[in-house]
Amino acid sequence: EATVDLAERRCIRSAIRELQRQELEREEEALASKRFRPERSSHRKNDKENWPQSQCLEEEQQMALATLSQQLKAITDVEELTKLLRAAGEYEERKLIRAAIRKLRAEEIEAAALAGNVQSSR
Repeated sequence: EATVDLAERRCIRSAIRELQRQELEREEEALASKRFRPERSSHRKNDKENWPQSQCLEEEQQMALATLSQQLKAITDVEELTKLLRAAGEYEERKLIRAAIRKLRAEEIEAAALAGNVQSSR
């Protein structure tokens, strides 16, 4: 703005564009390094003091899920399983219950198909 010489203005604009280009490249490199940063190992993610506690909680959760799985095998009513599904809060519990419902429905369909085959053969 202060200079009147057109050649000097061109040179200044060129230098400004070059600085902007370099800044853009630095930003892209920083973004790329953040985007492809390898994940840290799981033991570093957890606080070392709380790690044994979180491991215990995880083991307790696995035991509870195993117990629930055994209970679900004994249930043969879809409506009862649906009630359990509505009452369940944890994702893993709901996942197990949905799988049990799908299994029961598949068994019901299979039984109906077998019954239909028996009647058609008579």
